This record gives sequence, C-alpha cells and structure tokens, in this order.
Amino acid sequence: MKKDTHPDYHNITVVMTDGTKFQTKSTWGKEGDTMSLDIDPLSHPAWTGGQQKIQDKGQVSRFKKRFSNLKT
Repeated sequence: MKKDTHPDYHNITVVMTDGTKFQTKSTWGKEGDTMSLDIDPLSHPAWTGGQQKIQDKGQVSRFKKRFSNLKT
C-alpha cells in the first residue's frame, strides 16, 4: 500500500447548538480542534418538525407571478 495516501484520522471536539460537546474521530482540522455546529439535529426543522422556509424564487413561482393577471 502507498504511504501518505490516506488523510490523517484524529480526535476532535464537536460543539452542538445547545452547547453540548462530544469527542469523535475525523479527518477535519487538526488533532484537538473544535468544530462548532450552526445547524444540527437539535435545531434543524427536518428533525424538529418545525415549519420549513419556502423559497419563492423558482421557475414555477416566476411563471405564476408573470401570468397571474390573465383570466380564462
């Protein structure tokens, strides 16, 4: 097997949005680094069941807006 083909696998600390911390192994950062999460299962609407923000910038929305004044 070739040397230096695999990334460094080391311990990091992950801080969730509510402040809880846990240790895990990762290839992210360096040994002992801390990763602070902006979104995690405690705050994301997909896991919490909250209302999701709907973006009104799609092609269908633009079509409806453009032709909303036409009546059949």
